[in-house]
Amino acid sequence: MINQLLPHSAADRSDDDLLELYGYPAERPWVRFNFITSLDGSATHQGVSAPLGNDGDRRLFGLLRRVSDVILVGAGTVRAEGYAGPLVSEEDSRWRTEQGLPAHPALAIISGTLGIEPDSDLFRLSPVRPILITTAAAEKERVRSLSEVADVVSAGAESVSARTCVSLLNDRGLGRILCEGGPSIFGGFLAEDAVDELCLSLSPLLAGGQGTHIAAGVGSPELRQLALASLLECDSALYGRWMRADNR
Repeated sequence: MINQLLPHSAADRSDDDLLELYGYPAERPWVRFNFITSLDGSATHQGVSAPLGNDGDRRLFGLLRRVSDVILVGAGTVRAEGYAGPLVSEEDSRWRTEQGLPAHPALAIISGTLGIEPDSDLFRLSPVRPILITTAAAEKERVRSLSEVADVVSAGAESVSARTCVSLLNDRGLGRILCEGGPSIFGGFLAEDAVDELCLSLSPLLAGGQGTHIAAGVGSPELRQLALASLLECDSALYGRWMRADNR
């Protein structure tokens, strides 16, 4: 059972209630990040995030994917977490179809080196043709081989530009962007001020400081102000949704 604490209190929220709460603004592309951390700030346990989540987190995780146009993720997270096969449930696919959406959201992977093998399960089992976002400096042979199983596009000269990435996805009609990490991707988007929303699950667990943090890299040149839009609770876990203060 997921209970709502803010902006008003309500018990046992239905999926429809949660979908209304987490609806995307319609007027422009929107970049939503989704992360989980332990109480002591670790984003992973033994290299992956799944052990930190509970039933409520997994439910929200699925609903966020359900309403997105595209799931955006870094290649490192793909290798660590596994993104082969369908990324939404049959129920989610039916809901999307009923809403006039494609049965499965698009999958976009940021990889500067294109270090993913074209014969991997990621491509073989994916229900959609993935989009690989890389740089103009990527090895040409890697681009050629991966272009057989994915759409390979460049979003920068030496490194992937967050804003160019968003623009490329929006040009494909993929404006409702759900980014699931990893930390270097989040750090890069923060540095370019390209984050509209952060959905953060706070797990009621202590990980002993062994995991990574949710953001890494060069960092943002200044502090970014977000405003709390909603707060939920389930079995002592908290699920917050913070939005850019100028977008509320």
